[in-house]
Amino acid sequence: MLLRLCVLVQGLTLLLSGPACEASSLGMTVHAVPLESDGGKTVRAHFTVIAPAPCPALTGLCAEGEDCLVHKTAFPFNGTKPQPGWCVRQWQKNVPSDYTGSISLGSNTKFYVSLKARPLVRENTGRLNHPAFVALPPPLRARVDCPHHFSLSVKDLDGDRVRCRFAQDDQGECVSCPRHSFIELDQEKCVVRFTGKAAAGTYFIYLMVEDLIPVPKNVHEQDNTPLSAVPVHLSLTVDESSTSCSDEPVAMDDTPEEDSTQFVLPFQEVKFNGNFMSVLESVLEMAVVGPPGLFRVGFKSIGPLSTMTMAWVRSENKLAPLLPLCFAANTKSLQSEPRCVWLYQREMKTLPAGTELKCGKTEMSLVLPIASLTNIKLDELQLNSPTCPVSYNDTHLTASIPLSGCGTKTVHAGSELVYTNTLQSVRPYTMVSRKPVLILPLACRIPASQVKGPQYKIDIPTEKEVFGEYSFEIQLFFPGEGPMANYTKFAKLRTIVRSSPRTRREVGSPLGSNRPSTGSTNSNVIIGSKINQIDLHILANCSIKRTELLVSQCLESETEDFAVTRPILNQGCAASNSTLEVVTTESNYKIYRLDLNSLDTKGSTMYVECTVNLCITTLPSQKCPDLCSKSFNTRTVVGSVFTKSYPVRSGPLSLVYTTRAPAAPTTITIPTTTTIPTTTTTTTTTTPTTTTIPTTTTIPTTTTTTTTTTPTTTTTTTTTSTSHAPGQMSFVAVGVILTTLSISLQNMFLD
Repeated sequence: MLLRLCVLVQGLTLLLSGPACEASSLGMTVHAVPLESDGGKTVRAHFTVIAPAPCPALTGLCAEGEDCLVHKTAFPFNGTKPQPGWCVRQWQKNVPSDYTGSISLGSNTKFYVSLKARPLVRENTGRLNHPAFVALPPPLRARVDCPHHFSLSVKDLDGDRVRCRFAQDDQGECVSCPRHSFIELDQEKCVVRFTGKAAAGTYFIYLMVEDLIPVPKNVHEQDNTPLSAVPVHLSLTVDESSTSCSDEPVAMDDTPEEDSTQFVLPFQEVKFNGNFMSVLESVLEMAVVGPPGLFRVGFKSIGPLSTMTMAWVRSENKLAPLLPLCFAANTKSLQSEPRCVWLYQREMKTLPAGTELKCGKTEMSLVLPIASLTNIKLDELQLNSPTCPVSYNDTHLTASIPLSGCGTKTVHAGSELVYTNTLQSVRPYTMVSRKPVLILPLACRIPASQVKGPQYKIDIPTEKEVFGEYSFEIQLFFPGEGPMANYTKFAKLRTIVRSSPRTRREVGSPLGSNRPSTGSTNSNVIIGSKINQIDLHILANCSIKRTELLVSQCLESETEDFAVTRPILNQGCAASNSTLEVVTTESNYKIYRLDLNSLDTKGSTMYVECTVNLCITTLPSQKCPDLCSKSFNTRTVVGSVFTKSYPVRSGPLSLVYTTRAPAAPTTITIPTTTTIPTTTTTTTTTTPTTTTIPTTTTIPTTTTTTTTTTPTTTTTTTTTSTSHAPGQMSFVAVGVILTTLSISLQNMFLD
C-alpha cells in the first residue's frame, strides 16, 4: 500500500543556455531582499554579525509580533584568532527599505546599521531592484610593516556594477567613524588595502556598498545615482611580527576558486574542501563564516598542510537566494588570504497541475503531464543514473525511482531524512543547442516525528580502535649510546633543512665530520666542560603494525615553563643546519642529532618539547606523508589516518659534563590510558504504514573537540619523569613524557 508521507516535487526550471563605529563587534553585513507584497517598501534584512568572545545570547533581537527569525544552529561559526576569540550570530527581520538603528547583542556587542534599499522598479526587467550582496570574511589579520590587500567578494542579482566606499557620518551612515591613514580603498574593485604603517592593535573599517546601472566605458556618466547602499563593517587586527611578509598560508589544489558560484537545487548537497599550505607555522584552525547549517568536518593540520571539508544541504528555508561562504586558515601569528564562494539557490517555477510524486515502501513514483513540457525532447530525459528507464506516452511521463538505486541520494536536512533524485535533460557534450532543457528535482522527506528506531546508524572508530594503547617518550643520548646505538654509532645522517626547493639529502657522517661517532670519545672528558653533540630520541610505544611516528615540531628552552623557546624542528623540517636526522628502519622511532654549539643554547640546562602524531595509511602499499618532502600534498593526507597532535616534553638536560651516573640506570614508561567517547548514533525508522528506510547513507557529523566549548570535555594530562642515561650519559637527565589521552571523534583525523 502506498502512503503519501510527504509529497515534494520542488520546482520546474526551463533553461535556455564595523562593528559599529562606537561599538565592539568584529564584522557585520546585511543582505536586503525587497518584498513584492508591498512594492519593496519593506525588505527582509538578513543580518550576519561577528561578536567577540564570550559569545552573546540571541535574546532581544525579535519582538513579539515581528516577522523575525533567529538562526539557531548546532554548528556555530567561531574561532580563536584574534584573541580572545569570536563567534557568528545570524538572524533575519523585516524592516523598512530605508532603515537606521542601533542593535545590541548581549552587553558587550553593539553596532549601528544604515540601510538604503529604496523601492525601485527596474526599467529593463520590470521587477524590483535587488541591493548588492557582500560576503563577510572572518576577522581580518595583518602584521606591522607588511602591506596587505583584502578583496571583498560582491555579487548583484541584477547584473549591476558594484562600488564600495567609506561610510560617512554626516550622511547618517555611521557614528563617529574616523578613517585610518593606513587603510586605502579601491572603490571600483572593492579592495581594502592596508599599508602596513600601523601600530599593533585592532581597527574597524566601515563601508557602504552600492549598486549602479552599468554603462559602457566610453560613455560619460552624468547622473548615475546609486540604486541602493548596504553596510559592511570589518575589523583588522594588526600584530607584531619578525617573519617575512610573504609567509602567510596559501590555498592549495582542490580549494574552490575565489568568487566562484555553485548553483544549488532543492535538497541538493554541495561539498568541497579547503586546503592550505603553511610553511612557517602549523594551521591552528579554519575560520569560517557561512550560511546556517553548514557542516565543517575532518579538520586536519599535519605539518605544513591543513584541510577541512565543508558541506551544505539546501532544505526548505527563508534564507536569501545568494549565500556567501568565506574561510581562511589561521596560524598562531598568520592568516591566509580569505576566500569566498557563493551558493545560489535557484528559483523553481510552479509545477503544472497533475504532477504527482508518491513515496512508497521501496521507491518513489513520478507522474508528469507531457503538456507542460513545451519544446522538451523526451528522449533526452534521464534520472541521476542513465541505467534507470523513464517511460512516456502521448499524455504522461512516468518513472519508478528506487530509494536505494538509480542514483538516489540520501541527505539530512535539519532533523529530516530526505531521499533525492533529479529528472533532467542530458545531451552529448559535443552538441550545442539553444532548445530548452528540463531540471526537475525530486525529493521524499521523512518527517522528524518519525525519526526513531534502530534503522539508521553511524559508527566512527575511535583512536583506541585504530591504534590501540600507545604512549610517547623523549630520551637524550650521546651518539653511539642508548637502545638505538646500532643506528647512531656509525650513523647515516640526512639533512632536513627547508630550502627552495626543500633539501632532504643523505650525508655520510655526523654534522659534516669525516669520522662516525663511536660513543667512546666521552670517557676522558673534563667535568664542567660544555657538551657539543647530543642525540634526541623520540619513541612511540604502539603495537599496531604499519604505525608511523610523525614529528612536526620540536622546541628547546632554558626553563621548564617554556616561557622563551627556540625551534629545533618546524613543520617536520630542521630549523637550521644544526639538526640532522639519523636514518633508521624503525617506523615508530625518530632520532635527531643536535649540534649544541650551533644551536646557540644559553645557560647550563635545556628542556625539549615536541609535537607528535601517529599515522596509518589506508592501503598497505602506501606510506604516511614525509612532512619535509616536496611530494607532501593533500592526497598524502587524505590517504592516511592520524591521531590528534600531542605535546611530548623532556626532563632537564645538563649542557655540561657532570658526575657519573649509577651503573644500572632506569627508564620509566607509563602506558597511555584512553577514554573512549560515546559513539554518535542517529536512528531512523518509519511508522508501520510507511516504507522501511534503506540503511546506507552518509551525513556530515560534528562532535566535540579540545578547542571548542561542547558538553563533552577532553582532558590532557602531562606527566614528566626523569631518569639517568646509560654509561657515560650520566650527566644527562632523560625525560619520559607520558600523556593521558582523552579522545574526541573530530580530533581523530579519520577520513
